[in-house]
Amino acid sequence: MIIYDLSCDNDHRFEGWFRSPDDFEAQNARQFIRCPQCDSANVRRIPSAVAIGGHAEDREVPTESRSASTVSTAMVPANSQVAAAYQALVDAIVESAEDVGSSFAEEARRIHYNEAPERSIRGQATSDEREALLDEGIDIFQLPVIRNKH
Repeated sequence: MIIYDLSCDNDHRFEGWFRSPDDFEAQNARQFIRCPQCDSANVRRIPSAVAIGGHAEDREVPTESRSASTVSTAMVPANSQVAAAYQALVDAIVESAEDVGSSFAEEARRIHYNEAPERSIRGQATSDEREALLDEGIDIFQLPVIRNKH
């Protein structure tokens, strides 16, 4: 997934998530991309801030930023573009990661310490396991899943 910062002709700024640069161009040419504030189809890419990550040992992550009390949460309408884009991201991660179930913490350590092949994994971990992995410098993230309303 590629995330682009976008702006409409009324200078409303928003994000768009696309499978590829060509996907963005094709959708924009057919005016499928619309401003969520004013519904304008005259949309363009704008410069965005770039975050460049390195190895965990190259940066210090404050312990307080990892605690449950500092986790950001948001609620968006189920029919919003944000919810759809987030669901697309979740689907892409789920499709590209091996499900290791409750062995997540053990397998993440094995990968980190080069005892298992490097690959994307997903699974379940307790809050204590997640905290221990972060303390060891193993980069992980918790991915909330949006449940479909029936």
